[in-house]
Amino acid sequence: MERVFDEELQFLKEKILRMAALVEDALSLAIDALKEQKEEPARAVLKNEENINVLDVEVDEICMRLLALRQPMAGDLRFITAGMKIGSDLERMGDLAVNVAELALDLARLPLLKPLIDIPRMSLLAQAMVRDAIEAFINRDDALGRDVCLRDDEVDALDDQIFRELLTFMMEDPHNIRRAVALILVSRNLERIADHATNIAEDVIYMVRGKTIKHHIEKNGIPRSTENQA
Repeated sequence: MERVFDEELQFLKEKILRMAALVEDALSLAIDALKEQKEEPARAVLKNEENINVLDVEVDEICMRLLALRQPMAGDLRFITAGMKIGSDLERMGDLAVNVAELALDLARLPLLKPLIDIPRMSLLAQAMVRDAIEAFINRDDALGRDVCLRDDEVDALDDQIFRELLTFMMEDPHNIRRAVALILVSRNLERIADHATNIAEDVIYMVRGKTIKHHIEKNGIPRSTENQA
């Protein structure tokens, strides 16, 4: 029976890994569409959104079945409930990637406002946060989860920097407003993706240690111990 339960947990991990990979691909395609002013990558994001939604439903169903039939305790219980929440976070990230793709489609028809440097950098940071947050979940690595949480500040700083720069463009010439606002919205969507990655990392810390750090994370406020507490 225990072996079957382990296999079911592995199946859950695989679904979440697949979902995270699709989210990363969607974000990468959306940013490529934005940088290269091409519609094809953006349309691929819109086309593939349903795959993420289907996996979200499947993750929920697996978790509910495990909770009902296996009645897990302690660490396993936290792992399964974290899996449900992570599925929701990943589904929302998929929606945000779609938002970026739609903005890229709009901007593809307009002259490029400025060379894109900070937005692609911000996207790479957000993608790395997603990837590491999922790795932390799969490996029950609270230290990596802590590191992901701390990286959110860097993304927030870039979001602020991008907003200030684009505000200057709008003040200089009203004809820049449409394109600048679209880029600001891209930045905000990337910032929200990083927030969802942080949510996952916080869930990992709770899953491993049974301690909630949501809403009051501080650079010196998360102990570094990785000791697993049942």
